[in-house]
Amino acid sequence: MKEALAIHHDQAGHQFETIINGDRAYLAYMDLGKQTLDIYRTFVPNTLRGRGIAAALTQEALEYAEDLGYTVIPSCSYVERYIESRQRHATKK
Repeated sequence: MKEALAIHHDQAGHQFETIINGDRAYLAYMDLGKQTLDIYRTFVPNTLRGRGIAAALTQEALEYAEDLGYTVIPSCSYVERYIESRQRHATKK
């Protein structure tokens, strides 16, 4: 994605979200306690797909978890694939 995204962290709602041209994309998580986040859903409307928005939301959520020393459970299949891909790229370096 070329343009910078304005990603908002709604801590009370347990979501990271961005709104582009009136369309909302988000990543939802549950704080399970014991420093564990369960990321269970990402949603990007059809009008915004293919622009790297889900990746940007996922990256923001993972950075948040890392900054707090949290473990992440990737219940969302997209987030699971994202983490696996990032780990593969890290081991190739």
